[in-house]
Amino acid sequence: MAKIHLQTIINANIHKVFDLARDIDLHQKSTSKTNERAVAGRISGLIEEGESVTWQAKHLGIYQTLTTKIITMEKPYQFTDVMLKGAFKSMKHQHIFKQKENYTMMIDIFEFESPLGMIGRIFNRLFLEKYMKNLLMERNRLIKATAEN
Repeated sequence: MAKIHLQTIINANIHKVFDLARDIDLHQKSTSKTNERAVAGRISGLIEEGESVTWQAKHLGIYQTLTTKIITMEKPYQFTDVMLKGAFKSMKHQHIFKQKENYTMMIDIFEFESPLGMIGRIFNRLFLEKYMKNLLMERNRLIKATAEN
């Protein structure tokens, strides 16, 4: 299983950062390069525990659909979503927030497994881990810019 770990320092209150991280509309703005949009479930606003969202986007030249569900949430400290349906064999994304003296530390732990066994693991190492990390970093840049304005 591949694992991406990111830390983003944001000069804003933890409550603001937490809400931006679960904002469907902001997520769609951050993924405009892939035309990602929410098409079912919670399609706008702030996603809550127990809710799901189905995303449609063009990745690697192919339109794909991914359905995720928020399985845990402790406001404003963490929430976790997992894949219900999609191209991955499995996917889990933990969003963790820590209030420091004058900033919030936003932590992403993104774990995924590609199908096709050994071929999938090789594809992860050669390409997909970097691709997914760049998507997450782009999302985090927009959350940071929005929170700090």
